[in-house]
Amino acid sequence: MYRLSARELRDAFVKGELSAEKIAEATLQRIARHDPSIQAFISLLSDRALEKAKELDVKRKKGESLGKLAGVPVAIKDNILVRDSVTTCASKFLAHYKAPFSATVVDSLEAEGAVIIGKANLDEFAMGSSTENSAFFPTKNPWDLSCSPGGSSGGAASLVAARLSPLALGSDTGGSIRQPAALTGIVGYKPTYGRVSRHGLVAFASSLDQIGPLSTNVADAALVMEVIGRHCSKDATSLPLEPMPYLGMLERPLPSKVIGVPWHFLEGLSDEMRANFDSVLSTFKDLGYTLVDVDLDLQRLSVAVYYIIATAEASTNLARFDGIRYGTRSTRAKTLEEVYRFSRQEGFGPEVKKRILLGTYVLSSGYLDAYYKKAQQVRSLMIAQFKQAFSKCALILLPSAPTAAFALGSFQDPLAMYLQDLYTIGANLAGLPAISVPSGFTKEGKPLGVQLLGPQMEDSSVLAAAHAFESTHAYAQMIPPLFTDGTI
Repeated sequence: MYRLSARELRDAFVKGELSAEKIAEATLQRIARHDPSIQAFISLLSDRALEKAKELDVKRKKGESLGKLAGVPVAIKDNILVRDSVTTCASKFLAHYKAPFSATVVDSLEAEGAVIIGKANLDEFAMGSSTENSAFFPTKNPWDLSCSPGGSSGGAASLVAARLSPLALGSDTGGSIRQPAALTGIVGYKPTYGRVSRHGLVAFASSLDQIGPLSTNVADAALVMEVIGRHCSKDATSLPLEPMPYLGMLERPLPSKVIGVPWHFLEGLSDEMRANFDSVLSTFKDLGYTLVDVDLDLQRLSVAVYYIIATAEASTNLARFDGIRYGTRSTRAKTLEEVYRFSRQEGFGPEVKKRILLGTYVLSSGYLDAYYKKAQQVRSLMIAQFKQAFSKCALILLPSAPTAAFALGSFQDPLAMYLQDLYTIGANLAGLPAISVPSGFTKEGKPLGVQLLGPQMEDSSVLAAAHAFESTHAYAQMIPPLFTDGTI
């Protein structure tokens, strides 16, 4: 059963070949067997999942209408609210915080029959690229348990790669869906900014955050987008657009088959990464695509720009965590000032403290113009450069990450870790749709991924091109050997 895609599971349930309860039970059993080795889940919602599954079985027996994701297990990154369940953001600060409502995306999934199976591990408050910044435990990569799965959606990526669930939702602020998807050999999709509601997502950087799906194949990601890609009146940044039939548009002929490649920006690729990228270019040529050179040299500044804007927004968003309104209050505190100071001191981890301090600094008097304002100006130039590039092509091709999966604990220099997001940050700064799809393996057997970006609102084109590329190989269907349960 674990080898079935989300669509196959849904079809098997609708046809009566599998009950929703059996699917949920088998999923929970597989998680119990395999999750201890990768630690992808912070919590399981077993009772909720089984109750939902039984309701679905009753609905099917009565002949009632079933949703697009009926009976399909879905894991949720633990910075997305699920009503009456603990949402920790992988932080000690929220270790006991029970969500009073569900995020819009969770309500949308459950309205279409999805079974929420558990909450996935992440870097604390989504700040990191390795899932080593979780306050509870690091998540391991299913392809190599000594390696990181990437981050911050590393838990979601690992559990999908290990086939503990066919689908998961993550959040992407600077590549936090696409980079871990690449490092674990699955599909990760960041929609156009505003296409998916952020209501119920614990904010990190509000102008950059976007929720998106992680899946074993592009078609399943498109199916999830049909469910969650809709307007939400509770999110002021939600685009007032009707849902799109993304799944049905995967096979449509694209109006333009021109792909832009920023050759100059990619000069620093290692030999192995470059060889993989060149093979991807060859595949797109065989599919009838034309390749053109585009200028994205400003993206070399993207990491610097991102870590000014993102930390500035984080310092503002995380000010609410003060030991009074949200989260755990320090038992040492005797005065109001100590409540603030000790609660934050004990609740936040080192990486979160570092980013709050940096964000507060760049917003402080005397530095606002020199750093934050300047970063926003460069961001505007980057958006203009993307628009110029898209005047010459329909899509842009980039690596998803500069390296394959790296050993846990191997990055001691935080700046070196930040460079993991070099190729993904641009899509967040410009609000573009972007997808990472598996593109091969290193000599050591570690997965590699390649990334397609499109203009704003061209989500369907990005998904269609990724689907076309995926159809030329079987990388997306491969399962880590440790998680095949001895079957072929």
